[in-house]
This record gives sequence, structure tokens and C-alpha cells, in this order.
Amino acid sequence: MVSAPVPARDPQLARWQRFRSNRDAALASPHGWLTLTSLQWLPDSPAALDGVPGLWWTDGERAFVEAAAEDGLSLASGDGVSGDGVSDGGRPAPAVGRLNARLADEESLMWVQYGGEDGRQVLVELAVRGGRYAVRTRDDGSPVFTGFSGVPVFDYRPELVVTARYEPFAEPRPVPIRTANPLVDGTHVSSGELVFTLPGADTEYRLQAEEEKLGALVITFHDASNGVSTDEWRKLETARPRPDGTVILDFNRAINYPSAFTDFGTCPAPVPGNALPVAVEAGERIPR
Repeated sequence: MVSAPVPARDPQLARWQRFRSNRDAALASPHGWLTLTSLQWLPDSPAALDGVPGLWWTDGERAFVEAAAEDGLSLASGDGVSGDGVSDGGRPAPAVGRLNARLADEESLMWVQYGGEDGRQVLVELAVRGGRYAVRTRDDGSPVFTGFSGVPVFDYRPELVVTARYEPFAEPRPVPIRTANPLVDGTHVSSGELVFTLPGADTEYRLQAEEEKLGALVITFHDASNGVSTDEWRKLETARPRPDGTVILDFNRAINYPSAFTDFGTCPAPVPGNALPVAVEAGERIPR
């Protein structure tokens, strides 16, 4: 059960508390990141997977599952699915017979579900990562999920709300990166650099950023607190740069990737060099 913070009188602190409440509530949602319990790569011929009903495989282009009525699978979504199982007006339908789906790299599909009193406890996510099909189970009975009471965080530090200068590249630069899964490689599309200093030092730091929808920026970074009080890396999102090219970096809003909570994430690591030599003890701490 996630508890609500005591309202603050400081407007900046109050906004951060609302951010934290929304963040914890999102993580506490059913079949969210805290419910991941497995990741299994699909074989090239029909085979059973650990703990998942039915037979699963891929021909390299599509993924397949074949299930009998006694397997207890039902459709979680009709999108991108063809075969004997159908969805009637968006309502779950039994997944009986052979289903198949095609996804592009980095896409996911919440495909079928099973278990529990209503047959919905475990959601099976089909995904393509690194050009390979995999399934991940999202189990609302996971102890990580049922025991969640909020992400541990540092106390709010107003001095770690800093102004940065955004220097966009002439063209976005694809940068090969590793991910939380050693079998999956990733690519960071760097759109520019955020240039800033931290309190108490004149050193100018530069971190590469990736542009998201509507011009917002996200940075994935290491710092000297990693492995001590924080996870191996974290990320921080900013608003769209102002007309003068500045943005606000609020390190109190640095958050963990899903891989900090589960062994089954494929989250992107920072680009080489996106590392601060100082400990940024703000934002989310090691959650487990």
C-alpha cells in the first residue's frame, strides 16, 4: 500500500511530492513493471516454456502459440493477432488453437493471460528485443508487486535543481549502447548535449540527451553513487528547451529504470561518457 506524503508548504517541494505520489502509483498499477517474473526467448520449433501454458515458437518473422482449452489461456488483446482465438468487441476470448503475431523490433504486445480466480492474474507479453522474439510474464501475485510500498528516495534537495544549456547536434547521432540484458544490444539516438555545473564546483559537465515527443529530453546517466546508494544508472526527463536553449535539470526527479526492480528488464544503459564523477544523492535510491 503506497501512502500519501504530508503536504508541504513550499510550492517546489509540494510539486515534487505530487511527482513522487504519481510515480509510486504508476509503479503500483496491475501488470506493471513490478510484476515481471520471467523473460524467455522463443525457440524455433513448438516447445513448452517454464510456467507458461501452451506451446510457443517463432519462425523468425512471426511468433506462435498453440493452446488447448485446458491450458486456460484467454486473449488480453486482439491487436496484431490472428488465428482461432478471436476477441468479441474487445472482451477477452478463450485462446484456443494456434495464434500468431508479428512485431517490429522494440515493440511489445500484451497477448494472452491466465491464472487466478478470474483467469487474469498472469499477463503474457510478447516482445521483440535485439531482433529476437521473447515472452515476459507479468504476475500480479509477484511478491515484488504485492509488497511494494513506494520507491526509497533521498530527501528533497533544492540546490540540485540546476539550469542547463542545451546544445543540439546538427543531426541526431545513433550511438550503440548496452542494455540491462547482456543478450540485447541497444541504440541511443543522441540529439544533443546538456551542459551544466553542480553546486559547489566550477566544473562544467556534459551529458548526451535523447529527444522525445514534443521536444522533451531524457538523459540516462551514471554517477558516483551508483552501486552504493543508487542503482547502476538512472534517468532524468526534462521539459522542452526554452527559446534561449536552457532547460531545468531537477535531479530530485531522477528515477530508476524497470531493471532496478526486476531481473527481466531490457532497459538502455547510458551512452559511453554519460557519467558524473560526483555522487548525485537525489531522486530514487536502490529499491531492492
